[in-house]
Amino acid sequence: MRTPQNRANNMSRPEFVQNSVQTLATVLGLGHTFDTPVGDESIRGVSGGEKKRVSIAEMMAGRARIGCWDNSTRGLDSSTALEFVRALRIATDVGDTTTIVTIYQAAESLYRLFDKVCVIYEGRQIYFGPADRARQYFIDMGWEPSNRQTTADFLVAVTDPLARTARSGWEDRVPRTAEEFATRWVSSPEGQSNRTEVEGYMRAPQDHIDKLHQDYKQSARAERATTMSRKSAYTVSIAMQVRAIILRRVQIIRGDIATPAITVASFVIQALIMGSVYLKLPPATVAYFSRGGVLFFAVFFGALTAMAEIPALYAQRPIVSRHQKAAFYHPFVEALALTIVDIPITFVAQGLFDIIIYFMTGLQREASKFFIFLLITVIMTLTMKAFFRALAALCKQESQAQAFAGMGILMLSMYTGYTIPRPSMIGALKWLTYINPIRYGFEAIVVNEFHGLNGQCSQFAPSGPGYEGVSVANQVCTTVGAAPGESVVDGDTFVRLSFGYEYSNLWMNFGILIAFWIGFVAIFLAASERAGNMASGATQLVFKQNAKIPSLDNPTAPTDAEKGDVPPDQVVERQQKEAKDAQRGLPEQRSVFSWHHLNYDIELAGGKTRRLLDDVSGFVAPGKMTALMGESGAGKTTLLNALAERTGTGIITGDRFVDGHELPRDFATQTGYVQQMDIHMASSTVREALMFSAELRQPTSVSREEKRAYVEDVIKMCAMESYADAIIGKVGEGLNVEQRKRLTIGVELAAKPELLLFLDEPTSGLDSQSAWAIVDFLRSLADKGQAILCTIHQPSSELFQSFDRLLLLRKGGQTCYFGDLGHNATTLISYLERNGGRKCEPDENPAEYMLDVIGAGATASTDIDWHAAWKQSHEATDLEKEMSRIHSEGKKRYTPSDKEVSAYATGFMNQLRVLLDRAFRHSVRSPDYVMSKIFLNIFSGLFIGFTFFKADNSIQGLQNKLFSVFMATILASSLSNQLQVEYINLRNIYEYREQQSKMYSWPAQVATSILVELPFNIVGASLFFFCWYWTVGYPTSADRNGYA
Repeated sequence: MRTPQNRANNMSRPEFVQNSVQTLATVLGLGHTFDTPVGDESIRGVSGGEKKRVSIAEMMAGRARIGCWDNSTRGLDSSTALEFVRALRIATDVGDTTTIVTIYQAAESLYRLFDKVCVIYEGRQIYFGPADRARQYFIDMGWEPSNRQTTADFLVAVTDPLARTARSGWEDRVPRTAEEFATRWVSSPEGQSNRTEVEGYMRAPQDHIDKLHQDYKQSARAERATTMSRKSAYTVSIAMQVRAIILRRVQIIRGDIATPAITVASFVIQALIMGSVYLKLPPATVAYFSRGGVLFFAVFFGALTAMAEIPALYAQRPIVSRHQKAAFYHPFVEALALTIVDIPITFVAQGLFDIIIYFMTGLQREASKFFIFLLITVIMTLTMKAFFRALAALCKQESQAQAFAGMGILMLSMYTGYTIPRPSMIGALKWLTYINPIRYGFEAIVVNEFHGLNGQCSQFAPSGPGYEGVSVANQVCTTVGAAPGESVVDGDTFVRLSFGYEYSNLWMNFGILIAFWIGFVAIFLAASERAGNMASGATQLVFKQNAKIPSLDNPTAPTDAEKGDVPPDQVVERQQKEAKDAQRGLPEQRSVFSWHHLNYDIELAGGKTRRLLDDVSGFVAPGKMTALMGESGAGKTTLLNALAERTGTGIITGDRFVDGHELPRDFATQTGYVQQMDIHMASSTVREALMFSAELRQPTSVSREEKRAYVEDVIKMCAMESYADAIIGKVGEGLNVEQRKRLTIGVELAAKPELLLFLDEPTSGLDSQSAWAIVDFLRSLADKGQAILCTIHQPSSELFQSFDRLLLLRKGGQTCYFGDLGHNATTLISYLERNGGRKCEPDENPAEYMLDVIGAGATASTDIDWHAAWKQSHEATDLEKEMSRIHSEGKKRYTPSDKEVSAYATGFMNQLRVLLDRAFRHSVRSPDYVMSKIFLNIFSGLFIGFTFFKADNSIQGLQNKLFSVFMATILASSLSNQLQVEYINLRNIYEYREQQSKMYSWPAQVATSILVELPFNIVGASLFFFCWYWTVGYPTSADRNGYA
């Protein structure tokens, strides 16, 4: 998409693309993942760090002149992060581009790669200038960096009243508030120099500015394809975009072949069901109406299944929006590619459906009629898919699209001309048939089937006892369209008199269908292009009604620490004392968790296997923090999942013990697992989420009052008092990254894990001070006896010193070291240097040093086999001895009870009560979903009622009443599609987090999903009944309408 028109060495476009892909894969270490799905929360794919590198590679491939990288090193190990920033440095120098990067927890070697740095404090700029002068600027201001503190950490600390330290004698001279910092910057020589530089650039001679402008335009023209407009933001032509996106859509289908396979299977199954219901219809008038039913279902089923397009479009909308902002392609190109690629899939699914239903039901065995039937139904399905896609593109919210889709399918199905023939429609609504594509498709296949069909009459009048000898000449067939004295009924006459259809309209209707399809596709393309910016705004806390909200009168007022009224160390001491007081409720822990010779293999395509963990051993003791580290893709998260019994596929061998015994059945309830992704119910508050965890994961022997009191302690432990009643919100809305991470940790602490707390990258995406706050909090938990196993990326030397032990993995899940870190990581450094590693510099971060020594990183390498060195070391032998001792002492300490233990902490009824409470709160806080459901019921009741308004008791009237009941049942399909979105969201939370933690059982989840819908469906159904029953003209007696 961003391949330039002019390429070096006359390289062809495919060669340039291949070369760029290989270069990026080499720089970012992605070569081994080419055939691996990227994955998401539900699809297993590359690791979290590798997924981040895929996003980086995608943007780097765009070759932007101005690059903005927002915390792009999140989730990367320090070696890979350094290689990434080096790649940006080279691209900036070689390509003469501008690069702007926001970065957290930057190592000193990484920081030195930047030319300039901008420091922001509460929205105010307090420094902008050369990166190598920033540290000295703030030192001269009166601030003192901590021992071995990196420049980046020091710059962040300066903006934190509780983290910065004034130099001796400067306490009364340094600025404290953001406003004071900004004022000092403006008046400083550095600030004046910066202004002079900017003003000098702005006052440059006009001919110089014109030359720069001309050079830029020439560079832009060299990038664009020759057919592209000079004003276009895109590099390649529309045709090239379409070709590339079609290829991408094919790759997506190949990667998720199950979805089209299920679609085809559903068409086949439905065809078999309907074919068996109308099996071998006789060519007689008795089956005329049934033939109409088969034909109606043939067009209506495709329309119903097309509603599944709505959720799929909303799922991919953020991706398309991101690509549009990067000027990769027009959004309408993605819509067009989706339409084109879907044609063969629709043809296969609809073709199998048509073959089965056509021949099972015994429709006319003529080749021309069958292929016309196939042509019309395929076009009909494509038209309805385009209709629902256009509807989804026009609506901002999915719930709105589902509501309009429900009303649309109801209108289209009722005014097809089958449920109520056109002659019987009320005049005020008959015009709907002219804008109904299903009507044209239905008429086309009806006249196609009945043309040339002379059905033998099945019922004559007069007939019966006494009329046996009456000749046909003196009888008349009772079927519509029969002529006196004729024993057969002409099909064309039947459909003309019954439905008002003419065979001469067949190909005209086909043309109209084509026009509808093109029109809906055009709307879909236009609406996709104008869908707008789908990005979320800045995070903003939203509190529930009547909540205790912190003072918002002057949110930027300086704190006591900022003003200097209270020394920062006193503020920190007070906060630490409050947190420690809250930690008194933590359960006492004595058990040791260990794993011995753990291996993990997964099966690949072709019957091959891949080992992700290779002979890993270790233990976690109470009161100790163990860091799990290694480069991205080394298997850190995989090991955590294997230890926590959260792997869904693959084969795990080796042993896992608790005090030398096998893992208990309730192991999941005795441990906490803080996932890398912060998954929560968006409509809950922080306090409600913590209480939900406590009520379900603490045993029923603990009273609700005790659980509530402990939740308040957890809120204090995690320093969440200021937003305890805030709505969590979706990612990008509500709580920010640090607040979400604290909540995720708090949810696991609320469960009172008796054995162990697993954490998967709790500091990813946080600035250095927030990361320090999280690690310091974990350290305090460990000091109170909590056992902690934590994966971590890019820790500063200060953060690294907070851990007691380290398990270091290299790619392939192989151990390079396990043991104590020692003071200032001297034990680790000694081990690495003793086994051939280079000497660690005095000011070097040990966490970066060890990764560099073992050859971590995309392009790094080492001559030493550190896994072999570990296996031959005396530290590995000592580990085996220590684990034998742990197992022996653990077995002496206690013997597991033979009593059957439940996998869940609470019983089914308690689970149901807590789940219902959360589900009803969620519904009340989701007015769009509830009101869409109510509105759809009211609209449908009125629409069906007035369509069959005051039906009499004639044959046609009774038939209309019967069809009004049938159409009322069709409403369930639209309501189910609305429910599907909400149910899947709830199910995802269960599957991705709560199921793994053994919070509650699957039956409780299903029962809750059913029960929470009952009140809203009762209200909606009642409103539907009031709008529908008497309007149609059903009996008004109490016994009849009450039963109905």
